[in-house]
Amino acid sequence: MRSFKPRHLCRRAFPRHVTTSVTAQPQITPITSLLIANRGEIALRINRTASRLGIQTTTLYTDPDASSQHAACSPHSIGLGAANGYLDGERIVRLAKQHGIQALHPGYGFLSENSVFARRCEEEGIVFVGPPAQAMADMGDKARSKEIMTKAGVPCVPGYHGSDQGEMELLNHAKNIKFPVLLKSVKGGGGKGMRIVMEEAEFIQQLKSARAEARASFGEGGEVMLVEKYIVRPRHVEVQVFADKHGNCVALGERDCSIQRRHQKILEESPAPNLDDVTRLDLWEKARTAALAVGYVGAGTVEFILDKDSGEFYFMEMNTRLQVEHPVSEMVTGTDLVEWQFRVAAGEKLPLTQREIMERIQERGAAIEARIYAENPERGFLPDSGKLVHLTTPKTDKDVRIDAGFVEGDTVTEAYDGMIAKLIVRGDDRETAIRKMELALRNYEVVGLSTNIEFLKRLCKSPAFIEGDVETGFIEKWKAELFNPVAVNPEVYVQAALGILAMSPAAIEIPHGGSLGFGRNNVERTFFFKSLNALSEKEGETVEVGITQKDTRIFDATITRKKEETRKITDIAFSPTSGIGKVTLSTLFPETRINTTVVQDANNDNKITVFQHGRKTELSLVSPTWYEKALGLREATASVAAPMPCKILKNEVKEGDQVVKGAPLVV
Repeated sequence: MRSFKPRHLCRRAFPRHVTTSVTAQPQITPITSLLIANRGEIALRINRTASRLGIQTTTLYTDPDASSQHAACSPHSIGLGAANGYLDGERIVRLAKQHGIQALHPGYGFLSENSVFARRCEEEGIVFVGPPAQAMADMGDKARSKEIMTKAGVPCVPGYHGSDQGEMELLNHAKNIKFPVLLKSVKGGGGKGMRIVMEEAEFIQQLKSARAEARASFGEGGEVMLVEKYIVRPRHVEVQVFADKHGNCVALGERDCSIQRRHQKILEESPAPNLDDVTRLDLWEKARTAALAVGYVGAGTVEFILDKDSGEFYFMEMNTRLQVEHPVSEMVTGTDLVEWQFRVAAGEKLPLTQREIMERIQERGAAIEARIYAENPERGFLPDSGKLVHLTTPKTDKDVRIDAGFVEGDTVTEAYDGMIAKLIVRGDDRETAIRKMELALRNYEVVGLSTNIEFLKRLCKSPAFIEGDVETGFIEKWKAELFNPVAVNPEVYVQAALGILAMSPAAIEIPHGGSLGFGRNNVERTFFFKSLNALSEKEGETVEVGITQKDTRIFDATITRKKEETRKITDIAFSPTSGIGKVTLSTLFPETRINTTVVQDANNDNKITVFQHGRKTELSLVSPTWYEKALGLREATASVAAPMPCKILKNEVKEGDQVVKGAPLVV
């Protein structure tokens, strides 16, 4: 792996307009009141910096977020009503004026890249903590931005960005570019309205699909498409830029965001691995050129596609806001970019020069950010929602940071993006940062909904990722390795049974066990578990666990699996620390001691989650087959459940119909 030697960066001269020496002011006086027009972890993160700077904050919330952390983080918060209230720009401007608020921070998402909203703030005398409306409009239109970049000498992906929007006209442009091509809406973002077209025969169908999705996502004008050459082995590399109102512009390093699913980022890191210094410096220079070409002010991210085969890179788009992954850049530069936003919005010059930034990058090593999503990677990254029944996070310090918008007991709704938190780590080099990330993830425990934490752990152990061999198709390329089935250790089932006993003796009542209470009479209690882990080697298999008490907190256990010999473990000693619906066990097995957390989901009495050796295992506590058969429970409880929150469009059957396996029931 080619090493990153940032010392070399300091030897290259930069244009004078980006190296103005500035002394940061000790206090911001022009901005005293701030409206945070966003939600979740970004609202909390903005509030944290604003409070440190002595700026009074007001947050906004909608009905689904009424009991959220961001609604309660500031002394004053204002309700917006329905879930789409965050998009009501006119009302937000009126509220800011009504409450005498001087400045507005749009966060990211919602109205953060809406040039009309930014212009309304300017017209009403509200300081918009972001770029000028015109710069936002220029970069927000993908076709217009590429015209500006081409004129400024910033390389763009070969493609068609014009007004010919007929199906056959676009097809002819695609033929000229040569397949494969990428279709994108001029108003696109987050992978919406984007399709990869590998051959001519599928072009028209993919075009119609992309247009329908883009129109639904972005409204009128979303159906206007770009056609670009599709890079077969691309990397997604972006540069964090910052500009002030005095003509200064700097790059705060680059981030590699190639690990994605559905064109959305999962993991970001800085500096980008396996990138030579010449290319790195060229990326920084082109990013600054892009920002200066539109008169940019504030924080922005210039995104590039880097061709792994040729080493060439091309301008993709500019995000005219603070990015979700900005903490990565903060970690490697030792800065607070939200503070920079406030200072620049207040008219100050940039706090650091390009040379000073480069020196900091030289000293601070590497940083990685993992996005913790409510989703199920093992089932196609299916989104999830629900209550956080149990939440334990890693300990934080100067090298481990968590930006979160939820705490235990909160509900992650289906109304918004399912990102629960961001975990950011820093190390003296990339290898150390990866190890720190994997260790922190082992200490992250979530029960109540599915998350991508287990997937992220496997990702950190992937040899290809460790070597820095990344590209946007990484997950699909290494799918077999990342989703390889694993066996559930017998001790997990024993700990699950002991955990149930420790939480409540009543849990072993028939049908799961015998009589109540433990004595020194060698009475055996029997439990039946099924693994719910999609990657379990034997998902759905029933495992029988027998627990016999021999003395005070001394037990024997038997584990019986189909077609396997019964395994017996004797003289197990355990010390439980119980809570409501959960228990922590320190268990001494004959040859090892294991610390385990067992959680029973209050919303699903039969679901047991076990955290052991940094791994999460989900089990279902099931009744014996004789019990279900005797009471007819299997027939009485037959039902289906939607895999995610959705809208019922059509019922395919009516009461009394007979159905067979595979028959459609509901759309």
